Amino acid sequence: MAMTFLDRLPTPQMPHLPLTALAPMQDVTNLDFMHVISQYGCPDYFFTEYFRVHTAHSSLDKDILRSITENATGRPVFAQLIGESIPDLVRTAKQLKQYPIAGIDLNMGCPAPRVYRKNVGGGLLRDPDVVDQILGELRSAVDGLFTVKMRTGFADTAHFDQVLTLIDRHDIDLLSLHGRTVKEMYRGAVDYGLIAHAVERLRCPVLANGNVSSAAAAVAVLKETQAAGVMVGRAAIRNPWIFRQIQAALSGAPVFVVTLGQVREYIDRLYYSPRVTSIPERCRVSYLKMYLNYIGQSVDAAGGFLHDMRRAKTEAELFGICDRYLLCQPDLPFAAEPYGGLFARPKAEAAVAS
Repeated sequence: MAMTFLDRLPTPQMPHLPLTALAPMQDVTNLDFMHVISQYGCPDYFFTEYFRVHTAHSSLDKDILRSITENATGRPVFAQLIGESIPDLVRTAKQLKQYPIAGIDLNMGCPAPRVYRKNVGGGLLRDPDVVDQILGELRSAVDGLFTVKMRTGFADTAHFDQVLTLIDRHDIDLLSLHGRTVKEMYRGAVDYGLIAHAVERLRCPVLANGNVSSAAAAVAVLKETQAAGVMVGRAAIRNPWIFRQIQAALSGAPVFVVTLGQVREYIDRLYYSPRVTSIPERCRVSYLKMYLNYIGQSVDAAGGFLHDMRRAKTEAELFGICDRYLLCQPDLPFAAEPYGGLFARPKAEAAVAS
């Protein structure tokens, strides 16, 4: 009998439950964030930020490498690659085998225009022939786990079934599938029907990704798609307890209710991580705001926290706003779902409510 995905990895804490993974997010899922989130409830697997593979001269990013070599979370870490040069992708994959990685993951889903315009990330989905070549060469080079993260298509889903055929043909070990196209970015509804279609068609397990915003949402997505698990991205920035909550919901245990006071403590952990304390105050404030844009979606329905936070310029101003909204009534619940009409990235998400 062929080995399964789980046979080839350390067993998750609760192997009878669906899998959970933290989505790779550039400039977010660094070593510090992995360590912070592990204080609240780890996913079964981590994926690094992507290693950019440009040319024969590109080397492994030392900061991203630290999220593998210095990772103390006790969870397997996949190294994600992004690029289109096959010789250099193969070379980089072989370099990474020297480190304690769980496997190699190929990014075929990044929706950032500055990325896909270079025909990498989500841009690869425009050309199934190139996808075929890349998957074939990487599969030959990677003797361990080889996984893929992708979307349902570039501008539309015309190539979706063709790409699924390639995923099967090249014996990919796990597919993480975001149920939107690249051009949709984070707007509009997630097509869980297409994720269910992939689950039915593929031999490998599929992780459902896209708007897995709470434990209740994870249970609903798993029921609809029959996926092997869920990959959580932006919701884990907003609520690092989400993996603990998902495990509880799936096992029938009470789901932990987060309070505003606990969120305030989480903000301190983010701000006083080693990476942040070593940079100037102006940069520290901007760095924390990146996270607060997500956290603020569940603080108050009127959006006052987001409005005030975005205008703060100093550490004192920013923490004064955090204290005012989170510590005046610290025992109030932090909303499990984002409040309607509040967007972490308004320009990218403004159409999501339509």
